[in-house]
Amino acid sequence: MNLKLELFVLPVSDVDRARAFYEQAGFRLDLAVDVSEEYRVVHLTPPGSEASIIFGKGLTTATPGSAQGLYLVVTDIEQARAELVGRGIEVSKVFHDGKGIFFHGHDAGDVVHNGQGQERIAGPQPERASYGSYATFSDPDGNGWVLQEVTQRAPGR
Repeated sequence: MNLKLELFVLPVSDVDRARAFYEQAGFRLDLAVDVSEEYRVVHLTPPGSEASIIFGKGLTTATPGSAQGLYLVVTDIEQARAELVGRGIEVSKVFHDGKGIFFHGHDAGDVVHNGQGQERIAGPQPERASYGSYATFSDPDGNGWVLQEVTQRAPGR
């Protein structure tokens, strides 16, 4: 059996502001439906992704900005960062973990180490090893995204 993650419901406070942000970031608009004043749906897909996000009004009771650690995998971290910055998105500088540990601390665009032995170092992973270089950004509500450079997939991926 194959299970594919297809869609993530993103909690936002202002549907129009969120839509403008994600379209500015280059996400493709797939659907925008205003059923009523209480129920609105916006569906967008990141460039090249098979998975999408959906947000709106009447979709979730989650607190706006509470989605954290949403990963966008890229083949060139510096190019992806530059493109987002060129689109007016505020993105952290590229960084890597000095101890080689998978980056997993993220809160509203900021790195949170939580005593996990991570050491954030400026710049990409020196050997540009897959899964080793990161940058972060947040949407206007504080939902936190991580760009992760992957040039060669782990076996079975």
